[in-house]
Amino acid sequence: MKDERFTKLANLLVGYSTSVKRNDRVLIDVSDIPDEFVVELIRSVRAAGAYPFVNVRRPRIGRELMLDTDTKHASIIRDVELFQMKKMNAYIALRGSANANETADVPPKQLKIFSKTMLPVMDYRVNKTRWCVLRWPSPSMAQQAGMSTEAFENFYFDVCTMNYPAMSRAMRPLQRLMQKTDKVRILSPGTDLSFSIKKIPAICCRGDFNIPDGEVFTAPVKTSVNGVITYNAPSVYQGMRFENVRLVFKEGKIVEASSSNSKRLNEILNTDPGARYVGEFAIGFNPHIMNPMGDILFDEKIAGSFHFTPGQAYEMADNGNRSAVHWDLVLIQRPEWGGGEIYFDGKLIRKDGKFVIPELKGLNRERLLKA
Repeated sequence: MKDERFTKLANLLVGYSTSVKRNDRVLIDVSDIPDEFVVELIRSVRAAGAYPFVNVRRPRIGRELMLDTDTKHASIIRDVELFQMKKMNAYIALRGSANANETADVPPKQLKIFSKTMLPVMDYRVNKTRWCVLRWPSPSMAQQAGMSTEAFENFYFDVCTMNYPAMSRAMRPLQRLMQKTDKVRILSPGTDLSFSIKKIPAICCRGDFNIPDGEVFTAPVKTSVNGVITYNAPSVYQGMRFENVRLVFKEGKIVEASSSNSKRLNEILNTDPGARYVGEFAIGFNPHIMNPMGDILFDEKIAGSFHFTPGQAYEMADNGNRSAVHWDLVLIQRPEWGGGEIYFDGKLIRKDGKFVIPELKGLNRERLLKA
């Protein structure tokens, strides 16, 4: 039976998120996704007068490829995928997985080789194509979220097909304010962080990069970060779960790092020099996403949160930092998570997860849910 939610989401991804045009070449890159939804995407791309191409991946096969990879092997994979990517105008990726920890036992050396070698493919995709990346609801995701499979699927389609054009209009004042701001200070339990975002662009994420979406991001001036941050949302990175990540910064560099797995945390931060500097600062406000579920595409958009990201900067909001790492770590500032404040140039703009200045109140949860 046809699921009308599939058609609605496919049309959103093709018509809105990636703005597919006639004669575009569109790469649909899927992992553990129902064939029925891939078919809907293909049909939507064709209806736009464009050409669909499909890669089908499997996490267990990807794990096996990485287990004994070396630079020569990874370089050949990179060259093949980069050749394909350079032929594309748009890219839609959907990731499903029965096991979010599939790569947990891949040796760090192999993960580092693979991630560093494949970086040019991601750079080209991010900076040269119109792209959107999203997860697919699975029983394992429902389990992470503490929900039944059916309830999670309903939540998923609500959040992924919300009124993104209305959210887009509401986030423009925040974008303008960030682009005028120099000094940022953030206070929360275990956190007192200061940095500059002067002259670095602010980018609205309105459903055209990720689904779900709902953030405005920029980057700190690379050497301006000082202080300490203690993240309160768990994070799954390279197949491993981390909790209570605490980072201490001096002149931009992470000089101390601890977590529930401090050894592995520091191994990741030692991937390359850029991994100990921050490449992104973003404020999240999706009204449907309230609590972490160990999936960063959802967690980084949590209402009343922000993320502060060790590693690679995006070219569109570039502070010059380069790394094979891009690790979005999330701090939630709503009262039930300990509260907190964000100041721009000494002025309070958000307290306990709610925007307090008039031009930004349209991004508060109660307003967005009515849009």
